[in-house]
Amino acid sequence: MAVGAATNLYNTALNAAGVLAQNGALPPIGLLNLEQLEMTPAGVQRGGLLATVPLAPQERTSVVQQEWSVTEQEFTSIVTDSLENYSQTGVTENTQLTQATSSQVSHSNQFNVNASASGGIGFVTGSVSASFGSQDQNSQSANDSRTHALQTTKQASTRVTQSHKTSFSISTTTGESESSTRVLFNPSDTAAMRVDYFSLMRQWYVALYRYGLRLTYDVTVPEPGAAMRETYAQIANLQNLVAETFSFTLPYSAITPTTYQQLAVQNAAQVPDPPQNPPQGSPIVVGGPVSGLGEDDSWHFYQLTFNVPDGTWITNVHVDALMGTAHGKSQLHFIIIGAGYDEWFNSPAGSVSQDLPGFLFNFSGSQLITYFLQFCDTATVQFTITLAPTDDAIAQWQSSVWNALYNASQTAFYTTQQSYQAQIQALQNQITNVDTLTLRREEHDEIMKCVLRWILGDQVDVFMPDSVVSLFTGETGADPQHGVDFTGSQTDLTVAGWTLVDQYEEFVNFVNQAIDWDNLIYFLYSYFWDVPTSWDFIRQIQHPDSTRQAFLRAGSARVVVTVQPGWEAAWTYFVLTGTPPPTPVPALDHPYMTIAQQIADYDSTNYPGLPAPDPTNTTPVDYDNIPPVGTTCDEDLTASTAPVTITVADSTGFVVGATAIIDVFVADPTTNVQEAQTITAVPDGTSITVQALSYDHSPANNNNDPFPVVQAGSKGTLIGEWFEYTPTSGTDIAINSVLSTVS
Repeated sequence: MAVGAATNLYNTALNAAGVLAQNGALPPIGLLNLEQLEMTPAGVQRGGLLATVPLAPQERTSVVQQEWSVTEQEFTSIVTDSLENYSQTGVTENTQLTQATSSQVSHSNQFNVNASASGGIGFVTGSVSASFGSQDQNSQSANDSRTHALQTTKQASTRVTQSHKTSFSISTTTGESESSTRVLFNPSDTAAMRVDYFSLMRQWYVALYRYGLRLTYDVTVPEPGAAMRETYAQIANLQNLVAETFSFTLPYSAITPTTYQQLAVQNAAQVPDPPQNPPQGSPIVVGGPVSGLGEDDSWHFYQLTFNVPDGTWITNVHVDALMGTAHGKSQLHFIIIGAGYDEWFNSPAGSVSQDLPGFLFNFSGSQLITYFLQFCDTATVQFTITLAPTDDAIAQWQSSVWNALYNASQTAFYTTQQSYQAQIQALQNQITNVDTLTLRREEHDEIMKCVLRWILGDQVDVFMPDSVVSLFTGETGADPQHGVDFTGSQTDLTVAGWTLVDQYEEFVNFVNQAIDWDNLIYFLYSYFWDVPTSWDFIRQIQHPDSTRQAFLRAGSARVVVTVQPGWEAAWTYFVLTGTPPPTPVPALDHPYMTIAQQIADYDSTNYPGLPAPDPTNTTPVDYDNIPPVGTTCDEDLTASTAPVTITVADSTGFVVGATAIIDVFVADPTTNVQEAQTITAVPDGTSITVQALSYDHSPANNNNDPFPVVQAGSKGTLIGEWFEYTPTSGTDIAINSVLSTVS
């Protein structure tokens, strides 16, 4: 049972798929009735009530009527000057080194002489003392203070646009006014009077004709404006890029002497070189032969001073020493203070050549090495100091490189942002600076492209087959990107190539001739018939032209393609086979071929109310291009079943076989005497003959004015008629008009 049920479901699915495939293979065919409106002037009628002036018995009043016209002219001249410049911003790093020197010379000279004498004679004693002093002092001092500045300036430039706009306008307004005064008087002694003012309306006779039948294809295509949305997609992508914020996440640790040049190239930056070690073979060397040694066993201390350059420190100290004695001593003593080196040599000679690990490691600035010798008569001691950049120097260099990379990256980022803005503006100008006719033509071309792809895309190369593309692009001097491929000067094509191109152009010719592409009918459907993920973007598309905006937002479009008369069978053959048909069109076993032929036959028949052209007339009448003609008749006509000759003001332009519309149309059915009759003859320049008259016609039905006789243009069947009214500048006056007839 389960197998049988499954088999039935399987067969049902196959049948459904077959029906779907068959229906999908048949294009949606339809019929289109061609109709046209004709508007012909049919006279002037009284319109609505404008004003009323009531007058009592024997009353006299004045009415002022004023007319004016105003003419305004304006001339505007706009001059725009634009200047582009570069604004530079400087960033300065300033390091100051202050040096002060003070010197003083003092000279003091002092000389003192003291003398004393004493003595006595008998009982007399005496003493004398004398003193002389001289002092001279000379002092000179000098102070010198200097400041050295190391300055580095980095500049970033930004393009600045300065616009100057001058607008010069001249406005001229001229006016004319005319006033007229009328005196209204009611001559009656007992009855009141009313003066009514009415507008005058121009009356137009409107006739709706059905003049043809066309074969149509009614298809619905997706995304009619997809190709035009590409510009908006580019703008959206650029706007997303403009909305990005600048970020620079490079860590300091990534900047090393081996990577900084590559980073500089990547960011287009100028970066300083890293601090370098002293040149190879030129470390700091201090010491040498030792002087002042004697033959004693005393202690001898020696000091060596040196300066480590700024930004470097000591990474290693190497000692080379050679010592000896020639006075019978058998030992030597050598000590390097602070280095932990203390060596006794139990021989009259000794030598040292080794590194001193940790000694003065990472020391910088002014340094002092002290060493000790004992029992040594002669010696030479030399220290080699190896330097390297300090961590601070490396960090400062990394900071300088990072800042340079940051500034370059930021400048490049904002330059790119400005480029994006310029591209957005260019695309927006490309969208807005298009005239209305070009917009409609572009939309028409997109609809045409969508229809061809939808109808024929699964059967043929709709636009240009690959075989023809290769012929175009393979020509000498071809430029496929700019469409310069077949300028007529190429000579590379063979006979077979020319044949392919000719077949392709015949294909293009057939598609454009078989369909009335200039009169496409299409209806746009809402955005939500598109891919759901694109809804937010599509419904926010804006364009200054409302029709283009609706076209861009459409998710689908229904298109009615009209086949040209006489091309019904050929187009159907083309849709079914994918190739233009030969002549004559071969018969195909397909139901739509019969429908196409029926439509063509029906369109070529005579319409009701239109007789066949006169077989004796050697010049056939082009009923598709009969012009509308109007004239008047001022005689009374009597209804008749026989042909009636009507005297008209001018019969020029009236054509045998066309339709003559006689008299006016009024709202009252009992007095509706208008009728349409076929013209059977045009005897002379002031008369026409119609096949019959169904009503009496008289100027009395038209306010005693000649009634109109109008020839309807183009072959067809009258399916509706009415009157339209447009205002005029005229007015009408009536005395005591009947209120019930006032509109």
